[in-house]
Amino acid sequence: MLIEAEIWTVARTEKGNAVLIKPVGSDRAVPIFIGQLEAQSILFGLAGVPVPRPMTHDLFLSVLEKTNVSVERVEITELKDRTFYSRLLLKHGMKRVTLDARPSDSLGIASRVHCPVFIAETIVDEASVAVNLISENEAQLEPDEPFLEDPGDQANREELEKALEQAVETENYEEAARIRDQLNEL
Repeated sequence: MLIEAEIWTVARTEKGNAVLIKPVGSDRAVPIFIGQLEAQSILFGLAGVPVPRPMTHDLFLSVLEKTNVSVERVEITELKDRTFYSRLLLKHGMKRVTLDARPSDSLGIASRVHCPVFIAETIVDEASVAVNLISENEAQLEPDEPFLEDPGDQANREELEKALEQAVETENYEEAARIRDQLNEL
């Protein structure tokens, strides 16, 4: 069963950035660990910060607007093998379309269009923390190993680390710097 929720806040922890999803009327929130760029995008959306050039979420919403498609809601539907799953529910006239999406992307879009956010009750039961623990002691927010948004992130990190080692060994420092920057974005 899905329950209505809200993007409560975005927090920085020792283990990374987390967007906190709080069921309406609840004293618990679900932390979903996300990357720095995704956290920044959600914060920009929540605060209504204008950006000089469109970010990815803004571009996506522009495409939807030009094609007369609206975002009805975001659903965070599953937590499987420590990975969150979500979907965007879109509407075009009388037709409804559901798209699989990373939670950070879904929430980045929701923060801009202010559409309803829903989360599976089973996720709240399994992964939520007490809100008073978050505000009093942010360290309580962090699970021993953070829930991952995308299982490919770890594999991508390992590939990039190997490529970085190879670039340094061959003294290709420009490539090494580029790879280092990619690693920092993960």
